[in-house]
Amino acid sequence: MATIGQLMNRDLSVVTEDMTVKQAAGQMHEQRIGSLLVKKGNDFSGIVTETDVVRAVAEQDDVAKTSVVHVMSSPILTVEKKLSPHYARDLMANKRIRHLAVSDNGKIVGILSARDLLAYFKTMSKEVP
Repeated sequence: MATIGQLMNRDLSVVTEDMTVKQAAGQMHEQRIGSLLVKKGNDFSGIVTETDVVRAVAEQDDVAKTSVVHVMSSPILTVEKKLSPHYARDLMANKRIRHLAVSDNGKIVGILSARDLLAYFKTMSKEVP
């Protein structure tokens, strides 16, 4: 059976807390991704997702001036890379989220999206007779 570590995206896309929601949305659009880790110094302080951006557009006066620190999710929900995709699926469903930070001994090493899980489970369903 696969592990979360085998499915995760190892390319961590990052913004800083002072970047605006508009800049973050532009970066997500350009990179064709649905989340960005938010960095403060040498640590990650949160995660900003497509959902956070949409919510900010609906609720904020000016997303070109609103920094991501005001809309990000914090603390970051993480899952250890050695766990199963089933565990990640259940956690995402229970928390109603589409992105999980993946850790290795407490250090964030990747991002797992609902899309990653869908691709995995689609492959698994083709293997079942």
